[in-house]
Amino acid sequence: MIVMVRTLVLAAAVAICPATAGAQSFWSIFTELPSDFGHLTEPSNLAILGSAGAGSLAIHQKDEQIAENAAPNTVFTAGDVLGEGWVHAVAGFGIYSAGRLSHRENFGRLGVDLVQGQIVGGIITDGIKLATDRTRPDGGSHSFPSGHTSTAFATAAVLQSHFGWKVGIPAYLMAGYVATSRVANANHFASDVVFGAGIGMAAGRATTFQFWGRPTTVSPSISRRVVSLNVRMLAR
Repeated sequence: MIVMVRTLVLAAAVAICPATAGAQSFWSIFTELPSDFGHLTEPSNLAILGSAGAGSLAIHQKDEQIAENAAPNTVFTAGDVLGEGWVHAVAGFGIYSAGRLSHRENFGRLGVDLVQGQIVGGIITDGIKLATDRTRPDGGSHSFPSGHTSTAFATAAVLQSHFGWKVGIPAYLMAGYVATSRVANANHFASDVVFGAGIGMAAGRATTFQFWGRPTTVSPSISRRVVSLNVRMLAR
């Protein structure tokens, strides 16, 4: 519901933009969603979700210990804003509108993919949050999975798909910063952000599946202090 409301509000601001021949239509943002959700079942995305689930389950037993050792720091304050879903949605709609007005189809397509990534990732994340209603380390509700993390990783996956690793690496580093901030500031448990990252990556890849015609392998890496997802694919 949260994702649907913010999407409808933002949609009203750009629906009046006229579409030129060959341009990405506004309504395609929504009509393409069934296909986007279908791409979540592609083997590479299932591997990402499965690895994230395995990593989340593995670190779950350490959640309380990690949370107790969390030390809030002003260095991570920006993570609160950088992981907000509405920030990424507004940016996506802004890019889409700019692409439409300037008749730059690729730019418009990027905006559509960014918005769709937020919708797909947001629906999955919010659905699981409502179903699990896990208590946060700070006493709040709906901890699992981390929405800020899924939001940031969805955007990173879309940017990597469009521009390759020259943009993907800094985008994923920023997403990692957001994920770290959620644990450091006691907003989430470590297992929340691990699974949130997997949801975001899968959502971003599902909405940009036209770019993913190459082999991909995903494997979790787990140590006493670190849980990560290792993604290997052929360079574009």
